[in-house]
Amino acid sequence: MTVLEPAYDEMHDAQGQVRSHYHLYNDWLSKHPGEELAQKRQEADLLFRRVGITFAVYGDESGAERLIPFDAIPRMIPASEWTVLERGLRQRALALNQFLHDIYHKQNILKAGVIPKDVVLGNADYQAMMVGVTLPNQIYAQIAGIDLVRHQNGAYYVLEDNLRTPSGVSYMLENRKMMMRLFPELFASHAVAPIDHYPAMLLRTLRDASPQTSSTPTVVVLTPGRYNSAYFEHAFLAQQMGVELVEGQDLFVSDGWVWMRTTSGPKKVDVIYRRIDDDFLDPQVFRADSALGVSGLISVYRAGRVALINAVGTGVADDKSIYPYVPDMIRFYLSEEPILQNVPTWLLRNPDDLRYVLEHLPELVVKEVHGSGGYGMLIGPTSSKAEIEAYRQRILANPAEFIAQPTLSLSTCPTFVESGVAPRHLDLRPFVLSGKEVVIMPGGLTRVALKENSLVVNSSQGGGTKDTWIVGDASEATC
Repeated sequence: MTVLEPAYDEMHDAQGQVRSHYHLYNDWLSKHPGEELAQKRQEADLLFRRVGITFAVYGDESGAERLIPFDAIPRMIPASEWTVLERGLRQRALALNQFLHDIYHKQNILKAGVIPKDVVLGNADYQAMMVGVTLPNQIYAQIAGIDLVRHQNGAYYVLEDNLRTPSGVSYMLENRKMMMRLFPELFASHAVAPIDHYPAMLLRTLRDASPQTSSTPTVVVLTPGRYNSAYFEHAFLAQQMGVELVEGQDLFVSDGWVWMRTTSGPKKVDVIYRRIDDDFLDPQVFRADSALGVSGLISVYRAGRVALINAVGTGVADDKSIYPYVPDMIRFYLSEEPILQNVPTWLLRNPDDLRYVLEHLPELVVKEVHGSGGYGMLIGPTSSKAEIEAYRQRILANPAEFIAQPTLSLSTCPTFVESGVAPRHLDLRPFVLSGKEVVIMPGGLTRVALKENSLVVNSSQGGGTKDTWIVGDASEATC
């Protein structure tokens, strides 16, 4: 088994000294015993369950709803550090949206040979029906969740871009509310950047995408229904924005428009924040057996009479086979060097990359090109010889379906676990809203691997979440 290098410690430097932005919190933590933190965690679990903040795991035969474990120790990022991350996230979102507009119009990046044509045009998520369809503000991904990890050297890297139906923002908001309820004294002593304006910013972004000139376009959130793993988030965001939560059966197409059934009669819909995949949107165009979408929806969409957020065909830009080319997109469209770097990636469709990866499987992380949620991965350093060999056969059967990356020892942050306060690996998913302007929530959702030495932070794989604090100069000045 490969031994990973020591991880970057978010709270302590290499000499074991507490980093300046954690000084006040460290003093507070030293005065509060583990029993108190355990009690606070139990209180949080009770409140989360009462509110209904649960999720379902696909494939779980019990069908039980689970709480995402909440850790009461925040992850802190100084404002000066966040400023750089914010610039990098904005740059990346701009380039990805320009890429999406380009590949469905002039395809300049393909003609220039920056990205191989077959990687884009042959991608399962490339929707030829979107060619020539112009969207308001030329924005395809109004909502993006861009996953960041921190390497041993302290540098942040982009692990992946989530542009289809990125989830988790409801947990970011609820974690903050919970921390303010449980530990109000901490917010009195720290200058923590607020995030409670996210629903208002989301609604404004959705309205910006409306193809109509109405000052108050009708917005709805389209959910697959209560059995979806993220249903809580769908309902939560609709409620927070003050818009209707609908299922496919609540909408219909008539006279070239999309309408919503209401108790007072049909109401025209301008913007659909859809939380279902392309394949299920319209049985006339995609899967004929879909009962989740709206028959005729795509014809209205292509005519520019309704907005779908995020756009149809956006998935091609967050596919793992496209990810290695994002730095080149930034250079091509923005004439800038990337502020945030990618994790080095091998494309197994390339014979040289395939050869290298097969020789170094025990050291690498291998992922399915279309995989998500932590499923279908091989983490070489923590896998047995039998698991590695079985995965090798999967790769050999279809190399183009896989990418590989070095195994990063994700940064750690103190986390309250059964044995007490201990370091656990984590990542960060900031949320980027792209409308007439790009808005980035300060911080994002920190996901933490609760098992010792685990690098898998996904909730479906046993991970938990933390509140993420962007702390300003005020807290540092009092240290």
